This record gives sequence, C-alpha cells and structure tokens, in this order.
Amino acid sequence: MARTMTETVPLKLFNSLTRQLEPFQPVHPGEARVYSCGPTVYSYQHIGNMRAYVFADTLGRTLKFKGYALRHVINITDVGHLTSDADAGDDKMEKAAAQSGKTAWDIAAFFTAEFKRDLGWLKVTDPAKWTVATEYVPAMIDYAKSIADKHCYELDSGLYFDVTTVPDYGRLARAATDEGEGRIEQIEGKRHQADFAIWRKTPPGESRQMEWDSPWGRGAPGWHLECSVMSSAELGMPFDIHTGGIDHREIHHPNEIAQNQAHECSAHTGATIWMHNNFLKIRDGKMSKSEGGTVRMQHLVDAGFHPLAYRMVCLQAHYRSELEFSWEGLQAAFVRLKRLVMTVSGLRAQAEPADAPGARLAPYLERFEAALSDDLNTAVALTVLEEAAALKKTDSGEKLAALAAMDRALGLDLLTLRREELRIRPKAATIAEAEIEAILTQRKEARAAKDFATSDALRDELAAAGVEVMDGDPLGWDWKLGEG
Repeated sequence: MARTMTETVPLKLFNSLTRQLEPFQPVHPGEARVYSCGPTVYSYQHIGNMRAYVFADTLGRTLKFKGYALRHVINITDVGHLTSDADAGDDKMEKAAAQSGKTAWDIAAFFTAEFKRDLGWLKVTDPAKWTVATEYVPAMIDYAKSIADKHCYELDSGLYFDVTTVPDYGRLARAATDEGEGRIEQIEGKRHQADFAIWRKTPPGESRQMEWDSPWGRGAPGWHLECSVMSSAELGMPFDIHTGGIDHREIHHPNEIAQNQAHECSAHTGATIWMHNNFLKIRDGKMSKSEGGTVRMQHLVDAGFHPLAYRMVCLQAHYRSELEFSWEGLQAAFVRLKRLVMTVSGLRAQAEPADAPGARLAPYLERFEAALSDDLNTAVALTVLEEAAALKKTDSGEKLAALAAMDRALGLDLLTLRREELRIRPKAATIAEAEIEAILTQRKEARAAKDFATSDALRDELAAAGVEVMDGDPLGWDWKLGEG
C-alpha cells in the first residue's frame, strides 16, 4: 500500500546548510530527485561507510511512502580521489593498483561488486542510476572549461578553483567556527588555502593508469568536480536533496557547492537540502579505513548474523546522532528483528495481506508516518511498527497489510524473511543443524524426566561443539552457534 502526500503530516528534513528543519518542497511537483555520494572503490567498505547508504535508502523509501516519484542517483568514484581531502598525494585508485599489481580498472570493478553485494545484503534499493566517474570525464572537462575563465587559475600542478569568486564559500561547513578546513594542505602557488583542484596534471616524467588529455595538460579530474558534473547531468539544476556522510560536510560538499554556483551563475547551492548522517563509532573512536581492524559486512555474516540485524542497528538510532557499534548491540538488534519476523511469520500462516489495513490500524499508520515525516525518526517509527504488530483481536490480513506498508519504508524484509534464516551460525561452524536438533530433543526429554545429569552432559556436548543452548529463550530460538 503506497501512502499519498498529505498536508496534515508534511515531511520535514534537517538541512545542513541552514542547520534547521525545513519542509520538503520539491523542485518538480510530485517528484523527488536525490543524489548520494557513493564510495571510492579502492578498498572494501566498512560498516561505518554502509550506514550512509542505509540512511539514504531510508530517505528514498520515506519519499516513496509519502507518495513522491523518486529519482535517486549514487556515484561510483573510480578516479580522482586522493588519499586525503588535500590536493597533494597519491590517487587512491592508483595507489591500490600499485600495491596489488592489478590495474586500476580491475580494482574498481572488484570493489564495486563487493560494495553492491553489501547493499543487497542490507536491502538497499538500487538507485535509478549508478554514475561511474570515468564515464563522465569528457563532461567534466567541458564543465571545467565553462568555469575556468571566471573562477579558476592554472598552476604547474593543475587547474585550481578560487573560492573567493563565489558567494559565501564554506557556509555549509561553517568553516570559520567549526574549523572545517583543517584538512586542506597548502600547495605552492595557491591564492588561498581553501582553493581546490579542478584538474590535476600528471607530474612530468610520471604516468597514471587513469589519465586524459585536457586544455590544462594530461591528467585526471579533481574529486570534487565529479559529483557536480554527475548530479547536474542526471538530475538537473537545481535538484532536491544531496546526501552523504558528515565528513563530506566540511570540504567535499562546500567545494561541490562552489562549482555549482560558478557553473550555474547563481547563489543557489545546487541541491535545495543537504543531508548528512553522523559517524559510526566502534568503542575507541570513529571507524575509518586508516584504523586497523575495521568491521565489514562480511565479518558480521561470517559471525553468523543476518545482515539485516545491522540495518536494525542503524534504524534504532537517528541518522544525525553518533552511533556506537558493539557486538552486544548487534545481538540485541538481532533479537528485536527476530521478534518481528516471528510475529509476521505467524500472521502469514493465518492469512494473506488484505487490500487495506483497516480502520483499527489507521492510527498506527498515521503515527508511523508522523515519525518518518519528522526528519526520518526511524527509532520512533520502529516502536510504532512493534505496537501494531502486538495489537490483539485484529484481522490478520489487515495487520499484515499495515506491517507491509511500514516495512516498505524501513526495509527490514519482514514479509519475506524466514525464521530459519536468522539462526546464528558462524562460517567456521562444522556441526550440522540436524545433529544439533537431535541432541536438543534428547536433552528436552531428559529435562522432562528430571534427569538433569544427562541434560547437563548433553549441554556440555553441544558447548564443546560451539553451540550455546539458550534455555528460557522467550523467542524459542533454542540455540546459537559460536566460533568454538
């Protein structure tokens, strides 16, 4: 069941540009155009990276829930991003290729596939368009040509954008108070510290795997240029919403805005609303590839957790709040997901979803919509969904219809997941489930006969095989497998 746009519950979103909630007013009536900064595909994405795509997907699902036609674009950066946000250093793709002995193109293809697999695990909806940076290089050169005379200057190292040529540079980052430009290094000859590269020339005597001819010499586009070109090409200017991690708010997105203003000859920032999810932290600090021991989706799966347990972790917190990851927290989210799956499984055994939720479920849908309309308050929306699931003396088909509508906005796959898929079975486990079930049956018989010595012996036998028996588990999920 799709919701319709309503005047009673307007969608309000936090605009990083103004630092306040604003009503969503689409540029094109009835349509929402969204651009999300995608990954630089030189390495695996960790779960902190993946939070950004759960957030962007929740935004897109909410827009569709509200009745908007969604056009969502996500980019793949396969060239141009240096190993920091500075204008000096190695290109991430070139460095990864040199270290691996593979071509930069092969590196990009491999890690793009890994990233998309992780998105699939998390039930992140495919965008209307994947934009790949190397496919837009001719457009980037044309774009740079159009702004070069008024807004850029050339140095031996490349073409640089003069940030004083556009109005209110750094407004998004609030650089003057937030120290937003701390990561920019000085390049000899730059007019201002915040000026940034539009085109980086290949140094004399060097060659890159990814380089092109341009009016400023052979080289590669600057990282910031890519998103301005791809968003304008696929969504037009202006468009509605630009998303990304909060780290992009300080340098990357202000530089995009400057380019947009220069190209469009306007003070408009390109997107009407800029939205940023906060960091994921893991115990001792924010998660980044520069820190050792980062956690990837594959690690969660190998530990036996269903990937949607991590989506639940993300939905339990507001996207603008810092989120700490722990294995205990993942386990708690997993139990919460299991409860919902069991409830929905029971309803599905009784009925098919009705055509409409029915009058008794309507207040729950209204509260659910109000929560999502309040800057994607998924924590409250989840609670409303659980309340609706627990509602007694309600037609099963109507309840299923309501839960299905809510789940389409949250993306937990509740009407498809099976209970058996959610047992914790690590990759390293060797004992077969049939053997576990046979021993558990013997143990239940021993307990019923008050033969506690046999019961304990069977429990110890399972423990030695890495099976934790969960006596008294209210969900009835009798066991889980550890790494033992």
